[in-house]
This record gives sequence, C-alpha cells and structure tokens, in this order.
Amino acid sequence: MKKQPDRAVLITDAARSPEEQFRWRQIRYVTMMSIRAACLIVGAVLLSIRPPLLGLWLILCAAGMVFLPWAAVLIANDRPPKTKAERAADALAREPKPPASLPQHSAETTEYLTIDLEPTETGERWTSADPRDREKR
Repeated sequence: MKKQPDRAVLITDAARSPEEQFRWRQIRYVTMMSIRAACLIVGAVLLSIRPPLLGLWLILCAAGMVFLPWAAVLIANDRPPKTKAERAADALAREPKPPASLPQHSAETTEYLTIDLEPTETGERWTSADPRDREKR
C-alpha cells in the first residue's frame, strides 16, 4: 500500500506565468473587439429593417463601438497586482545605495611621515620616522 502524503500540496495560489497572462489578455482583447465589430454589423442591420426605437438601438451600438476599443486597450495592458514580495523587491531596488567607504586603519598600523628640516648625515633633507627606512640607507 502506498503511503499517502501528510499534507496535500496546493498550487492554486501560484501566480500565472507571464506568457499565460499575456495570452489571457490577448483573448479578452480579441473578444471585446469582436463585440465592437458585432455592434457595427447590428447597427447596419437595424438601419435596414427600421425597428421601433431605432434611435435608442443606434445610440447603444455607437456607444459600444466607441467605448469598447478604449476598454479593450486598458484591459489588454493590465496586469495582476504585484505581490508583497514583488513590491518589497522594487522598493529595495529603488533605495539609494550607500557609497563604498574607504578602508579603515587603526592608529597603530598607520605609518606617519616625519619631515626633518635639518640635513641628515647623508645630506638628505627628507627623512622617514620609520627606523626600517634608515636601515635601508
């Protein structure tokens, strides 16, 4: 007998892929534009048969032909709202980054240059306070 998992894994909360979202928006756009084309055809048919309340029907068809393209474009360019993780990542990317700091040195490791105005035994006017430099000469 197969062991059943303790907990079922649900993927219904998973976000749609960008390709799937784009395809779904394309389908909605084409559907709305098809309804617009149908409004044009229905308007032409209504003009030929002259039903009662013709003006009202033509106004409805004209409104559909004017507002449906606008709504179709808005819906086609719409995307699902960003998740908290996406908003946090965007906020983090927009934060100004601190400038890179220079390396810090302790006072013990810092070497200082001592300037001596009196000439040394070798005739040099500039000497280093570091005794290792004197040994090199």
